[in-house]
Amino acid sequence: MDSINSLIDGFGTALTPMNLLWAAVGVLLGTAIGVLPGIGPAMAVALLLPATYGLEPTGAFIMFAGIYYGAMFGGSTTSILLNTPGESAAVVAALEGHPMAKAGRGAQALAAAAIGHFTGGLVGTLLLVALAPTVAALAVGIGAPDYFAIMVLAFIAVTSVLGSSRIRGLASLLVGLTIGLVGLDQMTGQQRLTFGSLQLADGIDVVIVAVGLFAIGEALWVAAHLRRTSGQAIPVGRPWLGRDDVRRTWKSWLRGPLIGFPFGAVPAGGAEIPTFLSYVTEKRLSKHRDEFGKGAIEGVAGPESAASASAAGTLVSMLTLGLPTTAVAAVMLAAFQQYGIQPGPLLFEREPDLVWGLIASLFVGMVLLLALNLPLAPVWAKLLRIPRPYLYAGILFFAAVGAYAVGGEALDLVVLLVVGLIGFGMRRYGLPVLPAVIGVILGPAAEQQLRRALQISDGSPAGLVDTPFSLTVYAVVVLLLGWPLLRKVITRRRNVTV
Repeated sequence: MDSINSLIDGFGTALTPMNLLWAAVGVLLGTAIGVLPGIGPAMAVALLLPATYGLEPTGAFIMFAGIYYGAMFGGSTTSILLNTPGESAAVVAALEGHPMAKAGRGAQALAAAAIGHFTGGLVGTLLLVALAPTVAALAVGIGAPDYFAIMVLAFIAVTSVLGSSRIRGLASLLVGLTIGLVGLDQMTGQQRLTFGSLQLADGIDVVIVAVGLFAIGEALWVAAHLRRTSGQAIPVGRPWLGRDDVRRTWKSWLRGPLIGFPFGAVPAGGAEIPTFLSYVTEKRLSKHRDEFGKGAIEGVAGPESAASASAAGTLVSMLTLGLPTTAVAAVMLAAFQQYGIQPGPLLFEREPDLVWGLIASLFVGMVLLLALNLPLAPVWAKLLRIPRPYLYAGILFFAAVGAYAVGGEALDLVVLLVVGLIGFGMRRYGLPVLPAVIGVILGPAAEQQLRRALQISDGSPAGLVDTPFSLTVYAVVVLLLGWPLLRKVITRRRNVTV
């Protein structure tokens, strides 16, 4: 009941005229940037993050929530119309959405995606309201060894499920942890990797790292492989769904959140796995299996609903534990830190107006997303006609302006370029970007919790595993590391038996 009362107070904050304006601006900006080829939600949020700095925290995060959901829908739009997923979670939308678009049913695919995002986000946010305060209350009792164990789990999980190999995932994580070391040691004041520069004593701002790895790295990568022809957008017409389409999709919209939200709430779960699981589920349950691969609308509705619910699930672990489980959540955590706010168990007590205003704005943002993007789908299709040289030149410009606005130092632009070159190299050698961003954000916190745990135990490593919670988490870590090997052994034994 307390959650309902707090949510009502949050709506009082989110529905003020100025905050409604920021929500609408966020949805429009997020969709407009996210809809451009190859950008996706993470880069869109990183690019637009500096635009929120001049606002007071509540208005900034309400705008940020609009950017979040708008960019997610934008990534699905490019996936459906151009077969160019803006992020890995939008890959599944291309499997059925693009064949629908080529068959002249792009309008229906976009409508199914938009309503799927609305339904999944609505159910996921309701679950967030119900579960987040409980998780926060339980998390208050978590100590330094438990927090360190959770962060180790996040590191291992994010390197295990992303990229083409675990070695590349661990290499990417090492890059992020190394960047996170730059600056003064918080406990001893010792300079680390500053190369004698006083400007690097405070470390490298997370926003610069995120923009450099996502925006600059992607722009350089595309420029290195640029073709002189721009993608041709497919006319979408008026987005609407017929009765038969609604009859085939309403169950998919409701099933998606049941799959997406739990995976989003698990550290390093993300939206990739639940979208594929939702697609497989819809294919098995559909009465039109022969249409899958050729443009089955259920294959768009279910995964998009699951992706949106997964986004709401990521906010549970981000707000209550301070753990980002996706690239977008990592950038969002950086935004909290810019305002001197640390997400965690006490956030709901210390900043109730901001937290519940943010959660209420998620409902507002979803309604605005549906109301604005259904009629504007043909407009987004025209944006896809922008030649890529102009598109990525604009990205470089805004990235540089945003990085300079963070600290007003010329050195920030040099650091941005260096980090961008690192991002280019990571793409060149197949290293996933997310583990690096997670390493930059969680690395210093993990080091601090490790030191605290060792101080409590007088330097004994046994102090890291002296609680039931930490033992359970490490058991999950061992399972994650050992499962591929165990699966190979089981497969070999089965083959031998056969």
